[in-house]
Amino acid sequence: MTTVTSPLAGRAVGLAAVPDPVFAGAMVGPGTAIDPAREPSEVVAPVDGVVVSLHPHAFVVVDDSGHGVLTHLGIDTVQLNGQGFELLVNKGDTVTRGQAVVRWNPAEVEAAGKSPVCPVVALEATADSLSGVRDDGDVKAGDTLFAWN
Repeated sequence: MTTVTSPLAGRAVGLAAVPDPVFAGAMVGPGTAIDPAREPSEVVAPVDGVVVSLHPHAFVVVDDSGHGVLTHLGIDTVQLNGQGFELLVNKGDTVTRGQAVVRWNPAEVEAAGKSPVCPVVALEATADSLSGVRDDGDVKAGDTLFAWN
């Protein structure tokens, strides 16, 4: 079983609250979303594993079980071309849960007209393989978001 923890502090809102039909419809995969605190912060790895995909606005960490977890920083943030995002690791790096991966400022993303809501998605998972999904309440980085069986 893989325990997926929050990559950042904020409020759990669930995927249905994401202002993007692909994420809201769980087409990328099941999971939840975090409405982040509006302050500069470091986004941390939600699981131990290898960074297999890394962009300023999104990253995927795959754990020893082969479970890939996507953290997507905001919606349509690819259009910011990396502005306001600082990568702290490299693709291919092995990271531990809680290790900083990207530094960003959700308030700047919002000021640029984008939603700062962050989907945290279990890639290639089925909805019934997740349990205990957090979709409300305040979370701190490192709090459990869901278990992946």
